[in-house]
Amino acid sequence: MKLSEIKEILPTLKSVEFQLENGTFVPEHFHITEIGQIIKKFIDCGGVIRNEKAVNFQLWNANDYEHRLKPGKLLHIIQLSEEKLDIEDSEIEVEYQGETIGKYDLEFNGRNFILKNKTTACLAQEACGIPSEKQKKNLSELSVNPTSACTPGSGCC
Repeated sequence: MKLSEIKEILPTLKSVEFQLENGTFVPEHFHITEIGQIIKKFIDCGGVIRNEKAVNFQLWNANDYEHRLKPGKLLHIIQLSEEKLDIEDSEIEVEYQGETIGKYDLEFNGRNFILKNKTTACLAQEACGIPSEKQKKNLSELSVNPTSACTPGSGCC
């Protein structure tokens, strides 16, 4: 989800709720402690220099049980960060503390913001020397051409 998308969604909501992909909700008394832009410049294992930008939201679960972040307040924080930090309209990456700090992509299911698990991947697979995975098929799904198939008693098997 891009920053522009969350800005369109927030005015339509009565509350802001984040949910992990496994169905667990971020406690409703969470704080957004940071909004910023992350710029990552790196070289992949194939020697290609790459640049990525993301808007970062950091969620924090404090012992402030009376706190509830309203959609209008979050929209104001986003607008302030855009103004003060010149944040571009990029994909949102959410940091949230589990056993360690997790990084998540963000989606919206029509009611809640969903923290989608991120995975690692090789960006230069052709340079790694790792063979691509063969496509797995069930033999029962293969089509049989009756003109080239062996039949019992034909002597072809």
